[in-house]
Amino acid sequence: MTLHELSQLYYLNREIANDRRRLAMLRDKAYAASSPNLSGMPSGSGSGDRVGKYAAEIAELEALIEIKLERCMCEQIKLERYIADIPDSLTRQIFTYRFIDKLSWTQVARRVGGDNTADSVKKNCYRYLEKIGEK
Repeated sequence: MTLHELSQLYYLNREIANDRRRLAMLRDKAYAASSPNLSGMPSGSGSGDRVGKYAAEIAELEALIEIKLERCMCEQIKLERYIADIPDSLTRQIFTYRFIDKLSWTQVARRVGGDNTADSVKKNCYRYLEKIGEK
């Protein structure tokens, strides 16, 4: 597994978070109260049904999020299987904290403990990938 493949779960989660923010904004637009007509003049029929206008877009985005969530679960399972096959316990911990728990290198070093630094755990990860020829 390459570094790019290892990072896919992180980026997929970011995509899902962005899509959820977009979905919330669409729902806000669809269900927001419109300003009342204070002029007394009849309004045109051009404004239409706001909920109907956004309904298809909301449904499409919800379906897209579901697809990405399924892909996310598949990526996580793939990653966990890959990490479980790493023979060294320290390296397995580093990969788990970094690529599954999505921690920074500094946080990984703190979790691993000992005298490990962000640079040392990062080097451990990259050396392992180089050793197996997958960086």
